[in-house]
Amino acid sequence: MTQRITIDPITRLEGHGKIEIFLDEEGDVANTYFQIPELRGFERFCVGRPVEEMPLLTNRICGVCPEAHHLAAAKAADAAYQVDPPSAAKKLRELLYMAFYCTDHTTHFYALGGPDFVMGPDAPVAERNILGVIHKVGLDVGGQVIQMRKYGHDTIEIIGGRKVHPCTSIPGGMTKGITEEQRVEIEKMGRWAVDFAQFSIKLFADVVLSNKTYLDLIVGDIYTHETYYMGMVDENNHVNFYDGKVRVVDPEGKEYIKYAPNEYLDHIAEHVEPWTYLKFPYLKNVGWKGFVDGKDSGIYMATPLSRLNAADGMATPLAQAEYEKMYATLGGKPVHQRLATHWARLIELLYAAEHWVELATDPEITSTDIHTVPTATPTEGIGIVEAPRGTLTHHYKTDERGILTDVNLIVGTTNNYAPISMSINKAASSLIKKGTVVNEGLLNMVEMAFRSYDPCFGCATHSLPGQMPMEVTIRDATGEKIEVLKQYC
Repeated sequence: MTQRITIDPITRLEGHGKIEIFLDEEGDVANTYFQIPELRGFERFCVGRPVEEMPLLTNRICGVCPEAHHLAAAKAADAAYQVDPPSAAKKLRELLYMAFYCTDHTTHFYALGGPDFVMGPDAPVAERNILGVIHKVGLDVGGQVIQMRKYGHDTIEIIGGRKVHPCTSIPGGMTKGITEEQRVEIEKMGRWAVDFAQFSIKLFADVVLSNKTYLDLIVGDIYTHETYYMGMVDENNHVNFYDGKVRVVDPEGKEYIKYAPNEYLDHIAEHVEPWTYLKFPYLKNVGWKGFVDGKDSGIYMATPLSRLNAADGMATPLAQAEYEKMYATLGGKPVHQRLATHWARLIELLYAAEHWVELATDPEITSTDIHTVPTATPTEGIGIVEAPRGTLTHHYKTDERGILTDVNLIVGTTNNYAPISMSINKAASSLIKKGTVVNEGLLNMVEMAFRSYDPCFGCATHSLPGQMPMEVTIRDATGEKIEVLKQYC
């Protein structure tokens, strides 16, 4: 008789999800399903809107990474209007983005992924969280985490107009620039962020890398898959979050393709399964071969680790030194161990902080030449940035009035849905055997398989294979249940 283990809800992620584990008659794992039970449908209700509204509309998808959607949408709108923003406008956008990256990577390391290592995978649930981390490493660290997020959001507000959901990027550039006084403030906060990033990397080395049990977990086979790796790079093949070409390397680390945003459909296709609302992107010219890794499978990964695997290095000196140290420690490129993504994320944190200072000290950053007025008839536009969770693609088609007729979004987490599913299945199969006592700590180690990807399902769900189940409970003022309304349940 088939047994079923359900992890619902899964924890420490953005959005909602559950894991279904099915055991065979012997008690071994027969299959697992990583299910996302929500549908957002942003692609559909954007149709009919003016394309210039998209930087404001799509950044409302969620509050986790609105900056990524804001800038991908702005770049797609630039392309739709065939307008090239002034250099200073591009630098302002990128400066905002570096501050955002620092806040986002800080949140994941300290609040979402870090507790598994700082507290231990099988620590009590009540302690395996941000409060437990602060208690273990000290209140001062908690204060620095809050300060990092404050400085990041202060910079976002100065450039983007709001701490959350920025509103200043428009087709052709920016609606406002920054003053010299603001520039000085931003530079000061960026230099503090560099120190914080270096502290975070040292903390990781002291707590995680110096612990043999944790290091064995990282380099072990449970969380290892050999896939293709995707990431945006500049003209020197160095990691870049805001602009460049998308580079994909194979499981051996050799360049497979490098494409411009307007070429993405030549290389990326999406597979649909009936048991989830997410799609599964894959490399079109390799093909969908199912949930398997290897060079013959079109599955690829797009995460901080994949960006480092896909690049030839980092564009800033301190981050480059840490990049070299990581690969030397883990045996060279590419690194296939998924838990190493946490290390890669901290290297990206340092890169973002360094580049924050570079941009804040660029003489052009206070220029008033920040907008080119679009004059061409809008048509079709594609914009790509690297969201913290992976390559983010916005593709818009418009009529001659600039009204959207078709919208496609491939967001960071969607890229990783297939490898996440594979990682969960491998972790469950490795940890749950005949006679295994399945406890909360063991199931948390299964959840660790998805946490390294930092998944966010606020914007990732856009396939509707069937009807959407819904249950509404109506209660009176005392909390007494009056009626339950169900649809497709």
